[in-house]
Amino acid sequence: MSSIQEAIKKNILVLDGAMGTMLQRYNFSEEDFRGERFKDFPHSLKGNNDLLSITQPQAIRAVHAAYFEAGADIVETNTFSGTTIGMADYHLEDLVYELNYESARIAREVADEFTAKNPDKPRFVAGSIGPTNRTASMSPDVNDPGYRAVTFDDLRIAYKQQVEALIDGGSDLLLVETIFDTLNAKAALFAIEEVKDERNIDIPIMVSGTITDASGRTLSGQTVEAFLVSVSHIPLLSVGFNCALGADLLKPYLQTLSQNTSFNVSAHPNAGLPNAFGEYDETPQEMQALIKEYLDDNLVNIIGGCCGTTPEHIKLIADIAKDYKPRVSTAVM
Repeated sequence: MSSIQEAIKKNILVLDGAMGTMLQRYNFSEEDFRGERFKDFPHSLKGNNDLLSITQPQAIRAVHAAYFEAGADIVETNTFSGTTIGMADYHLEDLVYELNYESARIAREVADEFTAKNPDKPRFVAGSIGPTNRTASMSPDVNDPGYRAVTFDDLRIAYKQQVEALIDGGSDLLLVETIFDTLNAKAALFAIEEVKDERNIDIPIMVSGTITDASGRTLSGQTVEAFLVSVSHIPLLSVGFNCALGADLLKPYLQTLSQNTSFNVSAHPNAGLPNAFGEYDETPQEMQALIKEYLDDNLVNIIGGCCGTTPEHIKLIADIAKDYKPRVSTAVM
Protein backbone atom coordinates (compact mmCIF):
# COMPACT_ATOMS: atom_id res chain seq x y z
CA MET A 1 0.00 0.00 0.00
CA SER A 2 2.99 2.30 0.30
CA SER A 3 3.60 2.40 -3.47
CA ILE A 4 1.22 5.36 -3.89
CA GLN A 5 3.36 7.23 -1.36
CA GLU A 6 6.30 6.70 -3.72
CA ALA A 7 4.33 7.54 -6.88
CA ILE A 8 3.04 10.84 -5.51
CA LYS A 9 6.60 12.05 -4.89
CA LYS A 10 7.53 11.48 -8.54
CA ASN A 11 4.50 12.73 -10.44
CA ILE A 12 1.27 14.66 -10.22
CA LEU A 13 -1.23 11.81 -9.96
CA VAL A 14 -4.36 11.88 -12.08
CA LEU A 15 -7.69 10.89 -10.55
CA ASP A 16 -10.58 9.70 -12.70
CA GLY A 17 -13.67 11.70 -13.66
CA ALA A 18 -17.38 11.31 -12.96
CA MET A 19 -18.94 7.86 -12.63
CA GLY A 20 -22.54 9.11 -12.77
CA THR A 21 -21.96 11.12 -15.96
CA MET A 22 -20.66 7.99 -17.67
CA LEU A 23 -23.43 5.71 -16.41
CA GLN A 24 -26.08 8.14 -17.69
CA ARG A 25 -24.86 7.35 -21.20
CA TYR A 26 -26.17 3.80 -20.80
CA ASN A 27 -29.69 5.08 -20.15
CA PHE A 28 -30.39 2.12 -17.86
CA SER A 29 -34.05 1.27 -17.21
CA GLU A 30 -35.62 0.09 -13.96
CA GLU A 31 -35.21 -3.48 -15.26
CA ASP A 32 -31.50 -2.88 -15.94
CA PHE A 33 -30.95 -1.63 -12.39
CA ARG A 34 -32.78 -4.68 -11.01
CA GLY A 35 -31.08 -7.33 -13.13
CA GLU A 36 -32.18 -10.93 -12.67
CA ARG A 37 -31.39 -10.98 -8.96
CA PHE A 38 -33.71 -8.13 -7.94
CA LYS A 39 -36.42 -8.52 -10.57
CA ASP A 40 -39.11 -9.11 -7.92
CA PHE A 41 -37.80 -6.58 -5.37
CA PRO A 42 -40.82 -4.65 -4.00
CA HIS A 43 -39.26 -1.16 -4.21
CA SER A 44 -37.98 0.95 -7.11
CA LEU A 45 -34.21 0.67 -7.66
CA LYS A 46 -33.70 3.00 -10.62
CA GLY A 47 -31.08 5.63 -9.83
CA ASN A 48 -29.14 3.45 -7.38
CA ASN A 49 -25.84 3.62 -9.25
CA ASP A 50 -23.98 1.69 -6.54
CA LEU A 51 -26.21 -1.33 -7.19
CA LEU A 52 -24.93 -1.50 -10.78
CA SER A 53 -21.69 -3.02 -9.44
CA ILE A 54 -23.81 -6.13 -8.83
CA THR A 55 -26.44 -5.95 -11.60
CA GLN A 56 -24.40 -4.36 -14.43
CA PRO A 57 -20.75 -5.02 -13.47
CA GLN A 58 -19.57 -4.90 -17.09
CA ALA A 59 -20.62 -1.23 -17.30
CA ILE A 60 -18.69 -0.33 -14.14
CA ARG A 61 -15.65 -2.23 -15.44
CA ALA A 62 -15.88 -0.36 -18.76
CA VAL A 63 -15.99 3.05 -17.05
CA HIS A 64 -12.90 2.25 -14.96
CA ALA A 65 -11.06 0.98 -18.05
CA ALA A 66 -11.97 4.12 -20.01
CA TYR A 67 -10.48 6.35 -17.32
CA PHE A 68 -7.30 4.28 -17.04
CA GLU A 69 -7.05 4.32 -20.84
CA ALA A 70 -7.31 8.12 -20.69
CA GLY A 71 -4.31 8.28 -18.37
CA ALA A 72 -5.76 8.17 -14.85
CA ASP A 73 -3.49 6.82 -12.12
CA ILE A 74 -6.34 6.39 -9.61
CA VAL A 75 -9.95 5.32 -10.10
CA GLU A 76 -12.66 5.64 -7.46
CA THR A 77 -14.87 2.72 -6.54
CA ASN A 78 -18.56 2.95 -7.44
CA THR A 79 -19.57 3.37 -3.79
CA PHE A 80 -20.47 7.03 -3.30
CA SER A 81 -23.73 6.13 -1.51
CA GLY A 82 -22.51 2.80 -0.14
CA THR A 83 -23.56 3.07 3.50
CA THR A 84 -26.61 1.73 5.32
CA ILE A 85 -27.71 5.38 5.60
CA GLY A 86 -27.50 5.94 1.84
CA MET A 87 -29.00 2.57 0.94
CA ALA A 88 -31.97 3.06 3.28
CA ASP A 89 -33.61 5.10 0.49
CA TYR A 90 -33.76 1.88 -1.56
CA HIS A 91 -34.40 -0.54 1.33
CA LEU A 92 -31.06 -2.23 0.58
CA GLU A 93 -29.23 -1.73 3.89
CA ASP A 94 -28.45 -5.48 4.06
CA LEU A 95 -26.51 -5.27 0.80
CA VAL A 96 -23.94 -2.70 1.91
CA TYR A 97 -20.97 -5.01 2.53
CA GLU A 98 -21.46 -6.83 -0.78
CA LEU A 99 -21.91 -3.58 -2.73
CA ASN A 100 -18.66 -2.12 -1.45
CA TYR A 101 -16.72 -5.36 -1.73
CA GLU A 102 -17.81 -6.00 -5.33
CA SER A 103 -17.20 -2.38 -6.36
CA ALA A 104 -13.65 -2.49 -4.95
CA ARG A 105 -13.00 -5.92 -6.48
CA ILE A 106 -14.04 -4.76 -9.97
CA ALA A 107 -11.86 -1.64 -9.76
CA ARG A 108 -8.96 -3.72 -8.39
CA GLU A 109 -9.14 -6.18 -11.30
CA VAL A 110 -9.12 -3.40 -13.90
CA ALA A 111 -6.28 -1.56 -12.11
CA ASP A 112 -4.18 -4.73 -12.00
CA GLU A 113 -4.76 -5.36 -15.72
CA PHE A 114 -3.48 -1.88 -16.59
CA THR A 115 -0.52 -2.11 -14.19
CA ALA A 116 0.46 -5.45 -15.72
CA LYS A 117 0.44 -3.86 -19.19
CA ASN A 118 2.64 -0.96 -18.04
CA PRO A 119 4.43 -1.68 -14.73
CA ASP A 120 6.13 1.74 -14.90
CA LYS A 121 2.74 3.36 -14.37
CA PRO A 122 1.11 1.61 -11.41
CA ARG A 123 -2.66 2.08 -11.13
CA PHE A 124 -4.46 2.56 -7.84
CA VAL A 125 -7.96 2.07 -6.43
CA ALA A 126 -9.48 4.68 -4.12
CA GLY A 127 -12.38 3.44 -2.01
CA SER A 128 -14.96 6.21 -2.41
CA ILE A 129 -16.73 7.23 0.81
CA GLY A 130 -19.47 9.78 0.19
CA PRO A 131 -20.99 12.20 2.71
CA THR A 132 -24.40 10.42 3.09
CA ASN A 133 -27.64 12.36 2.64
CA ARG A 134 -27.82 13.46 6.28
CA THR A 135 -25.89 16.03 8.26
CA ALA A 136 -24.68 15.68 11.84
CA SER A 137 -24.05 19.41 12.35
CA MET A 138 -27.36 20.91 11.27
CA SER A 139 -31.05 20.32 11.67
CA PRO A 140 -33.12 19.47 8.58
CA ASP A 141 -36.10 21.06 10.33
CA VAL A 142 -36.08 24.88 10.39
CA ASN A 143 -38.63 24.79 13.21
CA ASP A 144 -36.41 22.64 15.43
CA PRO A 145 -32.77 23.77 15.18
CA GLY A 146 -31.66 21.32 17.86
CA TYR A 147 -32.91 18.26 15.97
CA ARG A 148 -30.44 15.97 14.21
CA ALA A 149 -31.44 13.35 11.63
CA VAL A 150 -28.29 11.34 12.37
CA THR A 151 -25.81 10.98 15.23
CA PHE A 152 -22.04 10.74 15.17
CA ASP A 153 -22.30 7.12 16.31
CA ASP A 154 -24.82 6.27 13.55
CA LEU A 155 -22.34 7.60 11.03
CA ARG A 156 -19.32 5.92 12.61
CA ILE A 157 -20.99 2.50 12.55
CA ALA A 158 -22.21 2.92 8.96
CA TYR A 159 -18.83 4.13 7.71
CA LYS A 160 -16.97 1.34 9.51
CA GLN A 161 -18.94 -1.30 7.63
CA GLN A 162 -18.21 0.45 4.35
CA VAL A 163 -14.49 0.84 5.13
CA GLU A 164 -14.07 -2.84 6.01
CA ALA A 165 -15.65 -3.94 2.74
CA LEU A 166 -13.65 -1.45 0.64
CA ILE A 167 -10.40 -2.72 2.16
CA ASP A 168 -11.43 -6.38 1.80
CA GLY A 169 -12.25 -5.77 -1.87
CA GLY A 170 -8.75 -4.47 -2.59
CA SER A 171 -8.70 -0.66 -2.24
CA ASP A 172 -5.22 0.90 -2.08
CA LEU A 173 -6.46 4.02 -0.34
CA LEU A 174 -9.66 5.53 1.03
CA LEU A 175 -11.19 8.77 -0.26
CA VAL A 176 -13.54 10.60 2.11
CA GLU A 177 -15.05 12.96 -0.42
CA THR A 178 -17.59 15.68 -1.20
CA ILE A 179 -17.60 16.69 2.47
CA PHE A 180 -20.30 19.28 3.14
CA ASP A 181 -20.40 18.62 6.89
CA THR A 182 -17.02 18.08 8.53
CA LEU A 183 -18.61 16.27 11.48
CA ASN A 184 -19.75 13.55 9.07
CA ALA A 185 -16.18 13.36 7.75
CA LYS A 186 -14.77 13.11 11.26
CA ALA A 187 -17.06 10.11 11.86
CA ALA A 188 -15.66 8.51 8.69
CA LEU A 189 -12.08 9.23 9.76
CA PHE A 190 -12.80 7.85 13.24
CA ALA A 191 -14.18 4.66 11.66
CA ILE A 192 -11.12 4.32 9.42
CA GLU A 193 -8.79 4.69 12.40
CA GLU A 194 -10.80 2.05 14.28
CA VAL A 195 -10.41 -0.42 11.41
CA LYS A 196 -6.70 0.37 11.08
CA ASP A 197 -6.18 -0.30 14.79
CA GLU A 198 -8.22 -3.51 14.82
CA ARG A 199 -6.47 -4.93 11.77
CA ASN A 200 -3.06 -3.48 12.57
CA ILE A 201 -2.78 -2.02 9.06
CA ASP A 202 -2.07 1.36 7.55
CA ILE A 203 -3.93 2.63 4.51
CA PRO A 204 -3.51 6.07 2.92
CA ILE A 205 -6.44 8.48 3.30
CA MET A 206 -7.53 11.27 0.97
CA VAL A 207 -9.95 13.89 2.33
CA SER A 208 -11.85 16.13 -0.07
CA GLY A 209 -14.29 18.83 1.00
CA THR A 210 -16.84 20.85 -0.93
CA ILE A 211 -17.06 24.63 -1.04
CA THR A 212 -20.73 25.04 -1.82
CA ASP A 213 -20.92 28.60 -3.14
CA ALA A 214 -19.19 31.97 -3.47
CA SER A 215 -19.17 32.42 0.31
CA GLY A 216 -16.09 30.20 0.34
CA ARG A 217 -17.56 27.96 3.02
CA THR A 218 -18.76 24.39 3.31
CA LEU A 219 -22.50 23.82 3.72
CA SER A 220 -22.04 23.56 7.48
CA GLY A 221 -20.36 26.97 7.51
CA GLN A 222 -16.63 26.31 7.71
CA THR A 223 -14.02 28.37 5.91
CA VAL A 224 -11.16 26.65 4.08
CA GLU A 225 -8.83 27.18 7.04
CA ALA A 226 -11.37 25.87 9.56
CA PHE A 227 -12.04 22.79 7.45
CA LEU A 228 -8.32 22.12 7.20
CA VAL A 229 -7.78 22.42 10.95
CA SER A 230 -10.74 20.08 11.57
CA VAL A 231 -9.24 17.19 9.60
CA SER A 232 -5.51 17.70 10.15
CA HIS A 233 -5.36 15.62 13.35
CA ILE A 234 -5.01 12.45 11.24
CA PRO A 235 -2.04 11.76 8.94
CA LEU A 236 -3.46 12.17 5.43
CA LEU A 237 -2.15 11.31 1.99
CA SER A 238 -3.90 14.45 0.74
CA VAL A 239 -6.48 17.09 1.52
CA GLY A 240 -8.43 18.91 -1.17
CA PHE A 241 -11.72 19.99 -2.70
CA ASN A 242 -14.14 18.56 -5.24
CA CYS A 243 -17.60 19.10 -6.71
CA ALA A 244 -19.97 22.11 -6.44
CA LEU A 245 -17.73 24.46 -8.44
CA GLY A 246 -15.84 24.43 -11.73
CA ALA A 247 -12.06 24.70 -11.87
CA ASP A 248 -12.11 28.49 -12.26
CA LEU A 249 -14.29 29.23 -9.21
CA LEU A 250 -12.52 26.60 -7.10
CA LYS A 251 -9.05 28.04 -7.65
CA PRO A 252 -8.95 30.72 -4.90
CA TYR A 253 -9.99 28.17 -2.25
CA LEU A 254 -7.39 25.73 -3.52
CA GLN A 255 -4.76 28.47 -3.24
CA THR A 256 -5.71 29.10 0.40
CA LEU A 257 -5.56 25.38 1.13
CA SER A 258 -2.22 24.89 -0.61
CA GLN A 259 -0.65 27.78 1.28
CA ASN A 260 -1.75 26.41 4.65
CA THR A 261 -1.05 22.68 4.59
CA SER A 262 2.00 20.45 4.37
CA PHE A 263 -0.22 17.56 3.20
CA ASN A 264 -0.44 16.79 -0.50
CA VAL A 265 -3.28 18.71 -2.16
CA SER A 266 -5.96 17.24 -4.43
CA ALA A 267 -8.64 18.79 -6.64
CA HIS A 268 -11.36 17.28 -8.76
CA PRO A 269 -13.67 20.09 -9.84
CA ASN A 270 -16.83 19.86 -11.93
CA ALA A 271 -16.83 20.58 -15.67
CA GLY A 272 -17.99 24.12 -14.91
CA LEU A 273 -21.39 24.93 -13.43
CA PRO A 274 -24.53 23.11 -14.61
CA ASN A 275 -26.74 24.77 -17.21
CA ALA A 276 -30.51 25.23 -16.89
CA PHE A 277 -31.00 21.53 -17.67
CA GLY A 278 -28.50 20.34 -15.06
CA GLU A 279 -25.93 19.43 -17.70
CA TYR A 280 -22.28 20.41 -17.81
CA ASP A 281 -21.04 22.24 -20.90
CA GLU A 282 -17.35 22.85 -20.17
CA THR A 283 -15.33 21.15 -22.89
CA PRO A 284 -12.20 19.08 -22.21
CA GLN A 285 -10.12 21.83 -23.83
CA GLU A 286 -11.65 24.56 -21.64
CA MET A 287 -11.10 22.51 -18.51
CA GLN A 288 -7.52 21.69 -19.51
CA ALA A 289 -6.71 25.40 -19.81
CA LEU A 290 -8.06 26.06 -16.30
CA ILE A 291 -6.21 23.07 -14.79
CA LYS A 292 -3.00 24.34 -16.43
CA GLU A 293 -3.30 27.40 -14.16
CA TYR A 294 -3.34 25.09 -11.12
CA LEU A 295 -0.18 23.42 -12.39
CA ASP A 296 1.55 26.70 -13.26
CA ASP A 297 0.86 27.93 -9.73
CA ASN A 298 2.13 24.75 -8.01
CA LEU A 299 -1.23 24.05 -6.34
CA VAL A 300 -1.84 20.31 -6.63
CA ASN A 301 -0.39 16.82 -6.21
CA ILE A 302 -3.53 14.98 -7.36
CA ILE A 303 -5.85 16.27 -10.09
CA GLY A 304 -9.04 14.85 -11.61
CA GLY A 305 -12.65 15.64 -12.40
CA CYS A 306 -16.05 15.48 -10.72
CA CYS A 307 -19.57 16.02 -12.12
CA GLY A 308 -19.77 16.33 -15.90
CA THR A 309 -16.23 15.15 -16.56
CA THR A 310 -15.53 12.26 -18.93
CA PRO A 311 -12.51 10.27 -20.13
CA GLU A 312 -12.03 13.00 -22.74
CA HIS A 313 -11.60 15.57 -19.96
CA ILE A 314 -9.26 13.30 -18.00
CA LYS A 315 -7.13 12.55 -21.07
CA LEU A 316 -6.38 16.24 -21.65
CA ILE A 317 -5.73 16.78 -17.94
CA ALA A 318 -3.34 13.79 -17.88
CA ASP A 319 -1.62 15.01 -21.06
CA ILE A 320 -0.72 18.30 -19.42
CA ALA A 321 -0.09 17.06 -15.87
CA LYS A 322 2.81 14.88 -17.02
CA ASP A 323 4.76 18.00 -17.98
CA TYR A 324 4.78 19.32 -14.40
CA LYS A 325 6.48 18.41 -11.16
CA PRO A 326 4.26 17.69 -8.12
CA ARG A 327 3.49 20.58 -5.79
CA VAL A 328 6.05 21.12 -3.07
CA SER A 329 4.55 22.55 0.11
CA THR A 330 5.91 25.77 1.58
CA ALA A 331 3.35 25.76 4.41
CA VAL A 332 4.38 25.71 8.04
CA MET A 333 1.39 23.63 9.27
